[in-house]
Amino acid sequence: MTLEWQLRSACGYAELGMDRESMAALDAIPKGEQNRPEVLLLRLHHLMHRKSWTRALALSRKLCRIAPDCGAGFLHAGFCLNQLGKTAEARQILLQGPSALRREPIYYYNMGCYEALLGNPRDAQKHLQISFQMDASFRTIAKTDPDLKTVQALL
Repeated sequence: MTLEWQLRSACGYAELGMDRESMAALDAIPKGEQNRPEVLLLRLHHLMHRKSWTRALALSRKLCRIAPDCGAGFLHAGFCLNQLGKTAEARQILLQGPSALRREPIYYYNMGCYEALLGNPRDAQKHLQISFQMDASFRTIAKTDPDLKTVQALL
């Protein structure tokens, strides 16, 4: 069984909501392949889905070390930190992400959320506007996001 097939199997199970089977497929991947970014990302998906923020944060940080050019590790680490009430750290880790993240609307959206939570409404608005320009669907999400309560009137 090839790694590609094992990953496809694990992803397929995850897409169907079959988390146990997906995790079993991930566990069956040889030990030497367990630290591949795609394997870590799928494990991270499961941890975040279960709201296991501390474990997901540890895995996100590992992903940042193993694949520093992969923005997903930084995005997820920031999200986990925010969920753990460490918003200033969330903002900082997102700022440390690769420059390619600045081409992603989710980067600006998350920065907007963190700035809003940290009491910086103008910075929040600036980041959110950039995310809305890059992907208008973020404006709809922002209208009901509890992290943005303090800046709702500015949106």
